[in-house]
Amino acid sequence: MDANLLENSIAEVLSEALDNVDESVFVVNPASETVEELVDVLSTDGGPTVHLLADEGVLKAVLDDFIVASRAADLVEAGRLELRTYQNGDNTLLVTQDSVAALVAGGGRVAALATDDGEFIEGAYDEYADAWEAAEPYNLRTPAISRVRETLRESLGPDSADDFDAVLATLETARGDGEGLDEVTISLLVAARNRELLYDVSKWGEDIGIASKATFSRTKTKLEENDLIDTEKVPIDVGRPRLRLLLGDEELQDSDIEELVSATHSALAAA
Repeated sequence: MDANLLENSIAEVLSEALDNVDESVFVVNPASETVEELVDVLSTDGGPTVHLLADEGVLKAVLDDFIVASRAADLVEAGRLELRTYQNGDNTLLVTQDSVAALVAGGGRVAALATDDGEFIEGAYDEYADAWEAAEPYNLRTPAISRVRETLRESLGPDSADDFDAVLATLETARGDGEGLDEVTISLLVAARNRELLYDVSKWGEDIGIASKATFSRTKTKLEENDLIDTEKVPIDVGRPRLRLLLGDEELQDSDIEELVSATHSALAAA
């Protein structure tokens, strides 16, 4: 990062800026889009460990999306990304011991404007190293996507795991706010498509840290009320019968993943 960069997108600038950095780097005061693109770049490319100093509100907004948060959790578990809250920044900076660059957008393009002033670089690095030590870690509760896939395959089988990935691949966001289905809804739809027990999917979801059994139960009821899923009782040797999840009607049962996602969007939006 010892020279200015000019690219067409934040992702391209971040990818090029981090490409030849071997040491850790501070990313300071990023906007929401920058955090999203950073997670994407780190997930697809190699690169340094990133110490991310960001406003808590920005982190919360971005990481409310399961797709971004679960990939970020993978990076955290791998030691590639650390998250701490920071509220004093004015500019978005990339800072190492050898360079400082500011991210600037304008005219439909994005630049990383670097300085070669040694005294300034040293002062900036010391400042943000101190800020890092003083900052509070951000508690990312979302499980890593690799662990979600592995445990889902173990708990519900390969068909459910493959369907879960297929649903995520159709979505731009997984927030459950009308723009994307949330992770609990996705899990229940996948379980219903594969005729799994509510007990099994909710236990898996609670054990892995996706949501509590109570949240799974409430979401199941909402999907039932919108005719997206149905249930049938399955007797067991001891205790109350358990519920097998089914898709709501024959048309849904015969649908592919994209049709199922579209139907769920439409039904929930109209509710």
